Amino acid sequence: MRNSISRLAASIGLGASLFAGSLVAPATAQAEGEIRIAEQFGIVYLLLNVVRDQNLIEKHGKAQGIDIKVDWTQLSGGAAINDALLSGSVDIAGAGVGPLLTIWDRTQGRQNVKAVASLGNFPYYLVSSNPKVKTIADFSEKDRIALPAVGVSVQSRFLQYAAAKQWGDKEYNRLDKYTLAVPHPDATAALLAGGTELNAHFSNPPFQDQVLANKDVHVVLNTYDLLGPNSPTVLFATEKFRNDNPKTYKAFVDALAQAAEFAQNDKAAAADTYIRVTKAKIDREALLKIIDNPQYEFSVTPKNTYPLAEFLYRVGAIKHKPESWKDYFFQDEKPLQGS
Repeated sequence: MRNSISRLAASIGLGASLFAGSLVAPATAQAEGEIRIAEQFGIVYLLLNVVRDQNLIEKHGKAQGIDIKVDWTQLSGGAAINDALLSGSVDIAGAGVGPLLTIWDRTQGRQNVKAVASLGNFPYYLVSSNPKVKTIADFSEKDRIALPAVGVSVQSRFLQYAAAKQWGDKEYNRLDKYTLAVPHPDATAALLAGGTELNAHFSNPPFQDQVLANKDVHVVLNTYDLLGPNSPTVLFATEKFRNDNPKTYKAFVDALAQAAEFAQNDKAAAADTYIRVTKAKIDREALLKIIDNPQYEFSVTPKNTYPLAEFLYRVGAIKHKPESWKDYFFQDEKPLQGS
């Protein structure tokens, strides 16, 4: 199935390689003045596109008197992102709150991984081409749900959160058996083309918007209905990288804050940046319509992440209970005022 989906993706121009860069593991820790960043697919990573396009890390590094070499890598799925960070192959990891909480929980007392910042607030849609599936209660063995990483990705955790609300905490993983790990571009291509066993996708923008162009595809679940406005995707790092590279780390944080202000205040320029950097096959006006949605907010301040953290502890998916969102976010000289 995976090969057929990949071929479909390529045939309609949505496919993308899992690796835009290369990972070498194990790798040695980077010295001050070097930073390696791993991102994934979608508009939720637009702040990183802006940082890259405008060379903002390099600019903020020069303001501190250092030259910074930036390396960019693209992967799919929180599991791959977490592995890359723990192997020492990357320094900054971009993934959902789900993968963050998993790695935060498992590295306490060792690498002490925490989040650096949010990438903004965006609704994620669970979509299906099965007309019988109106709610998550309608999924059956006839359905296959694509998401970036089974049991780890924020989409997977959102699905578990929804299942717990539907059937109770003991049944939180009831729908996991119907899920498959498929990159967003490939899953989108499969649903647009039809004809594969894959008939549902827990997506993110712009892929969820593109796939709704298929009249047979409809929204089953909107995460804003599930949790309210929230920050689904974040950036995180090890305590060692933050402590050993204070100037590089600060340059990155300052660059990200500048990118957020740029994207939030100039949506047209942000759309142009996304197309230019990602080379996405998407109409500019269609993209601008997506990101001009008032529900989309480009911000480094996390919003409403704690309910998912509390849930994961309650069902035993993580062993350490965070007392607040501040437990899994670094608190820098300009502390975030989040939730």
